[in-house]
Amino acid sequence: MSERRQRAATLVAACLLAACTSMPAAAQQGAPPPAVLVQPAELKPIAAQAEFIGRAAAVDKVELHARVKGFLGPRKFSDGDEVKKDQILFTIEPEPYQTAVDQKIAQRDSAQAALNNAELQLKRAAELLRTNTGTQVTYDQRLSEQLLAKAQLEDVNAQLRDARIQLSYTEIKSPIDGRIGRASVSPGNIVGPDSGVLATVVKENPIRVLFPVTQRKLLEARRDNSAGDPPSVRVRLAEGTFYKDKGKLDFIDVTVDPKTDGQIVRATFDNKEGTLTDGQTVRVVLEDSKVPSMIAIPQAAIAIDQAGSYVYVVNDKNVAEQRRIKTGVSRDGLTAVTEGLKSGERVIIQGQQRVRPGMTVTPTVAPATPAQK
Repeated sequence: MSERRQRAATLVAACLLAACTSMPAAAQQGAPPPAVLVQPAELKPIAAQAEFIGRAAAVDKVELHARVKGFLGPRKFSDGDEVKKDQILFTIEPEPYQTAVDQKIAQRDSAQAALNNAELQLKRAAELLRTNTGTQVTYDQRLSEQLLAKAQLEDVNAQLRDARIQLSYTEIKSPIDGRIGRASVSPGNIVGPDSGVLATVVKENPIRVLFPVTQRKLLEARRDNSAGDPPSVRVRLAEGTFYKDKGKLDFIDVTVDPKTDGQIVRATFDNKEGTLTDGQTVRVVLEDSKVPSMIAIPQAAIAIDQAGSYVYVVNDKNVAEQRRIKTGVSRDGLTAVTEGLKSGERVIIQGQQRVRPGMTVTPTVAPATPAQK
């Protein structure tokens, strides 16, 4: 080798040595273990859930109509009031109907007087016929007059009852206890049987919620509910919160809608505060009444590849191990693990991207959430 080449090789070796000497100690010794966030797998009560779209329906709902024609009188309530059964809500001018009743009373009295006279004449004709001073023809005529007078009295009495019924319709009363909506007709207007709904009274406590369930769901529920315990029923309101009281399933319709293959199911809820309103759309959540305790981990800990679901578990030597699992019900950010984990094992919930099986890690236990404390 020439002297020039020997000097060049010496210079390259010196440069490499200098580069190695200048590298940080950490690089020479290897990178530190990656930091990860872990959480122990815990036994938690997780119930299977099913959610449906439902609609609230009042137990009783009555539309008030005018049954006779006349001017509408002063209103006896304010919109939204709680009303009692038989409370007068509207009045229709009663004077024409009271006049009709008075006329029928007079006609009844006249018919009663005619019947009394006919009965006296019949009695006299019978006495004369008995003493052979009267004729059978006269008796038969008096009997016919008495029967006719009796029939006329019955007819007038029927007309009087009808007139009194018409008069009673001038007072529109609530047939139930409940809450009344807004009035659709103002006082002073002429109303009648064709005027439509004057107001609506609903009984909202308790209240029912109706929701359709497919035949498949019903069959699965009957199969899974072999113990016979009815599921717990809750209602999720429009803003996402749950209604405070649980309901009770009390009816399944006897027919199936052929268009949707659904069957109407009904649940009843207490509604003392009036939170649920007739016609309101809600989400109905059914869950098992007996909630089993299952090993649960955050959903963020679970990864999926072609072979299925897996998690990283950190052992007592802080070495990460890939663990294949089978999952079950998911709720509130947690997923039940049916196979592959034991209670207390530390599962990586953050930082999995930097971890490989067999790698040493630096674990930090995640702080407990308010729901876990």
